[in-house]
Amino acid sequence: MEHETVRYFVFRASFASTPGRSNMSLTVAGIDVHKKVLMVVVMDPQSPEQDIDKVRFGTTVAELRRLAAWLTERCVAIVVMESTAQYWKPVWYELEADFELHLAQAQSNRAPGGRKSDFADARRLVRRYVAGELFLSYVPDAEQRMWRMLTRGKLQLTRERVRLHNQVESLLEDCRIKLSSVVSDLLGASGLRILWAMARGITDPGELASLGDARLRCSREVLVDALSGTLQSGHRLLLEQALERLGLVEKQMRELEQASAEQMHAHQQALIRLAEIPGLGLESAQQIVAEVGPAAAAFESAARMASWVGVCPGRNESAEHNASSHCAKGNKYLRRVLCQAAQAAVKTKDSLLECLFRRWKVRLGYAKAIWAVAHRLCRIIWKVLHDGVRYAGNSAGIDAKGQRQKARRLVQALKRLGYSVQLTPTHPEPQEM
Repeated sequence: MEHETVRYFVFRASFASTPGRSNMSLTVAGIDVHKKVLMVVVMDPQSPEQDIDKVRFGTTVAELRRLAAWLTERCVAIVVMESTAQYWKPVWYELEADFELHLAQAQSNRAPGGRKSDFADARRLVRRYVAGELFLSYVPDAEQRMWRMLTRGKLQLTRERVRLHNQVESLLEDCRIKLSSVVSDLLGASGLRILWAMARGITDPGELASLGDARLRCSREVLVDALSGTLQSGHRLLLEQALERLGLVEKQMRELEQASAEQMHAHQQALIRLAEIPGLGLESAQQIVAEVGPAAAAFESAARMASWVGVCPGRNESAEHNASSHCAKGNKYLRRVLCQAAQAAVKTKDSLLECLFRRWKVRLGYAKAIWAVAHRLCRIIWKVLHDGVRYAGNSAGIDAKGQRQKARRLVQALKRLGYSVQLTPTHPEPQEM
């Protein structure tokens, strides 16, 4: 789980409203987190101007266990720490079973110029938490953190595959081979057969063209002409290495996809409900569940979730004038999924999102209209997950054939990942008597 995603969030701390606890019984600890050291200050919220105790700890496992025992001895109930790079994670994982933890955005705990020190930072964390002035991050539970690691790991491999695709295409251009101009997918079945033959030393354009599938949209003559370049020994070596890395990347992507499906098997129905939304599929549904959870329980409203993701208009108001409506930075992984889904959703024939896009495009332009569709998608996703409902959309105008095709693709994808699913019509056709 990358820190960049969890640090943006929506909730403000309110010490006085902590449920189920009495203020008199609470002791709060602030931890200023560094790579090698932790500066810990314990304070009584009734006397925030005076420290109960302050100690320096290391960050090894033994030191973290000593920290947990030290906090327990001082009857600490709440621990507030700063989200420093990745270094807060070992501290959080060690303490989360025994304490109420809060992760504060570093920006909300900034010190006045010339007044910064480590223990002062820890002390300021407690005081601003008690005053409700900290912006706190959303940190999911251990199970959801594992989902995030798997889905984000696959995203990194997808980007690596794109990089290899560009590297191979650049290599072919250097050899005056225009294969990518005549086949729809350079790394598809036909393209890979031709590329592997090139890497193994086959140079005859006619022999290479014979490896192409008969269903290729280009003629044999065009394919032969595109393959009439010069591939030298250095080019062949680089091409072979790129193809070997590509095979490894695709193998690892399949393994991560299967592992994600196994981890989320208990939430199959939530994945199916999400995949039914125009623009989304099974893979994007897994990424959404990994980021917000199977029920979006951390977000009390769709507006809260849209604010956390960063797809709603921002506000920079002064003297009753909004100087900027730029969206705040949010969860970059979910923003990417929503933008891609919006691009696909507006191409879904006769769907509600397509109608909204056509209306907004006239007034806002293409880019802002897509962003507005992404915002609407975010609110729909919250409703589907939080309330456990299915997306209906403009069901009267939906293309029935397109819906059946999408349903078949979804069932195939689910079965490939090991899910058990069966299609049942919502409104079965009446049987003939």
